[in-house]
Amino acid sequence: MVWKTLSDAFGISKSGVLRTALDRLMCGLGLGPCPEGKHATNTVAFTVAVVALSAKIAKADGVVTKAEAEAFQRVFKTPPEEAKNVQRIFDLAKQDVAGVESYARQITNLLANETQLKHDVFEGLFHIAAADGILHHDEEHHLRRIAEIFGFSNQDYRTTRALFVDDPEDPYTVLNVSRDISFDELKAQYRMLVRENHPDAHVSRGVPTEFIDMATRKLAAINAAYESVITERKQ
Repeated sequence: MVWKTLSDAFGISKSGVLRTALDRLMCGLGLGPCPEGKHATNTVAFTVAVVALSAKIAKADGVVTKAEAEAFQRVFKTPPEEAKNVQRIFDLAKQDVAGVESYARQITNLLANETQLKHDVFEGLFHIAAADGILHHDEEHHLRRIAEIFGFSNQDYRTTRALFVDDPEDPYTVLNVSRDISFDELKAQYRMLVRENHPDAHVSRGVPTEFIDMATRKLAAINAAYESVITERKQ
């Protein structure tokens, strides 16, 4: 087959495997054979929308890097006879990010009953965005919006993100809040965590020294996480 599994094509594995669904994605794009019992979406509109959206995600940080272009070619590899047409669409679409939401809505409409295929498309977009080793703020902004249009929950988004971005000290995780928390709720949570983990509070309770040291380190992490979230939101 022209298409490999996602884990083979991406060349990475988190917690063992990614979905082995690139053959299903190829079928949906109408660019190759379908598994038994499946039918291709096989519309020019869908193919154009997926290729264009990929190009615009690659452009989201201001420049389409070689790594991102190569990632697109790996994920959406097409038969030789279609390669030039697909590349032409990609090159035209990568000029700017205009139309991201329109293409996302078009894909959603075409895949109204194909939730799994939407996930496959979204994973492909994430792979392209993260191909250069950095998930830029603007790339993540567009990916979040696409996830919303696709009808994915915040947890769906986080789960997909975790496949491609390693955040051992994700500030939202440190603060134990969701990424869509309001500023006032964030500030209240931060103040509560500071009160609960301030070393002085532990000293007043007469806890062992090692617990005070741990509290000092945790408070530093909480402060750093809060600053990181505030900086991100200002940007």
